[in-house]
Amino acid sequence: MNKPSREDVRKKVERLGSLPTIPPTITELLRLMDSEDISLKEIADFISQDQSLSARILKIINSPVYGFPGRISSINQSLVLIGTGALKGMLLGVSIFDIMEKTMVGLWEHSIGTAIAAKIIAAKAGIKEIEDASVAGLIHDIGKVALGVCYPELYKETLNIAKENQIYIFDAEEKILGVNHAEAGSWLARKWNFPFSLVYPIEYHHRPSMKRSSVMVSIAHIADSVIKMMDFGFSGDQFAYRIDKDSLDAVGITTKDFTDIFGEIEMAISDKESFLL
Repeated sequence: MNKPSREDVRKKVERLGSLPTIPPTITELLRLMDSEDISLKEIADFISQDQSLSARILKIINSPVYGFPGRISSINQSLVLIGTGALKGMLLGVSIFDIMEKTMVGLWEHSIGTAIAAKIIAAKAGIKEIEDASVAGLIHDIGKVALGVCYPELYKETLNIAKENQIYIFDAEEKILGVNHAEAGSWLARKWNFPFSLVYPIEYHHRPSMKRSSVMVSIAHIADSVIKMMDFGFSGDQFAYRIDKDSLDAVGITTKDFTDIFGEIEMAISDKESFLL
């Protein structure tokens, strides 16, 4: 199969009005959330009508991804804690669990691990928007899912090329598809009107130097790299990226801090079963 043009890939990705596993409830909810008039209570009531979606949200909100003290038992309480900006990303994350595993075995665990690492790093750095950082970590690789859905055979070839040639999946994607997952993910996030606190980490987590103004990008980059170093889940790469020093400086993390950070992450990811939705 020939390499598709960049324009064709973008059109195909942006036409993903809903990924195959996203229920109509979420598609409608994402549309409603773009309305300035809708309240948190109305959103919570809408979600509560879908028992399966409600159960998934409550499970992840009570998992180490967020680590809230005490048990969160209502959707309304969940929304108050994470806010509507992070909610969009969480809805997408809990909805694509199944398709993530079909696209790449281990990708869900990698995404969950990155979300946990991002939360811990953000807390260590004293960042207020911890929930935004966590959700950005959860969906930073959404572009892999989009490319896998749009071009299933070519994406299988991409994974094989990365493994056989011992190159990063990012580079293999550009070789086979002409675009990488960070670009594809940002197109999708923009099309769905995600806040920039989620768009930028998706788009620049491999190239944080291109978005120095966003601390969320630096956190996502560091978290992604750390989880790869810890060999938790699988992101398509056979080895970890070198952590960008300027990103560490931007977040205020020193090499000495990593002992505590690694320890906290290791404890949080120890129970893999709790991440299954």
